Amino acid sequence: MTIDLDRAYWLGLLVSVILPVLVGLVTTRVTHAGSKAVLLLALSGLNGFLVELANPGPGWDAGTAAVLALVTFATAVLAHFGLWKPTGVSSKAQDSLVTGRSAPRGV
Repeated sequence: MTIDLDRAYWLGLLVSVILPVLVGLVTTRVTHAGSKAVLLLALSGLNGFLVELANPGPGWDAGTAAVLALVTFATAVLAHFGLWKPTGVSSKAQDSLVTGRSAPRGV
């Protein structure tokens, strides 16, 4: 048995690992965690749609796009809590774009 995944799937997997950092770049520290999760879910859905669209197979399949979106979301959540948050990358991403966006001191 050989596993042969197209480049689109590998790129989609890479994007799913980077998505939590992207969400951190476009949100603030005081943004509600639920809002961040909804944004991550929306970006995961977009990633699933685009990966399935880029797949060189015999056409676009909504079921496959939905599965890819769920896998993207799960991978992104795992990457956030298992890789980006413990290493401090999440915090640095939120501090990097606009310095005035951070939480007030003492909070």
